[in-house]
Amino acid sequence: MSKLNPKEINTTALAFLGDAVYEVYARNHLMLAGDQNADRLHKKAIRYVCADGQAKAVRSLMEDYLSEEEIALVKRARNRKTASKARSADAVTYKMATAFEALLGYLYLEGQTERLEDIVREAFKRIEE
Repeated sequence: MSKLNPKEINTTALAFLGDAVYEVYARNHLMLAGDQNADRLHKKAIRYVCADGQAKAVRSLMEDYLSEEEIALVKRARNRKTASKARSADAVTYKMATAFEALLGYLYLEGQTERLEDIVREAFKRIEE
């Protein structure tokens, strides 16, 4: 697989990838908690992967956890014009959730696995609060 330069990829495409990366982490997090019933796992995952949960996490992370560079990427992604519309969230919440996913996609492509995992772990904590 050839290497992509995340700095050259638009934030919508980064969010596309970040969404999948985050979904895997969320599902793994729930399975490690001990439940193995797929129906219950799916219902529990919604808390983490819905726009409201992701927006809550990224807003909180921007206050005291993300670096200046990470905040700049989140803001750039949040402000990007897009044709897609939220299905179950208001536009502001949807944009924040998409910005969170863009950050995760960026970190994944950069190979910053440790930082990615730190942010995801902290996001889970903040969603659970």
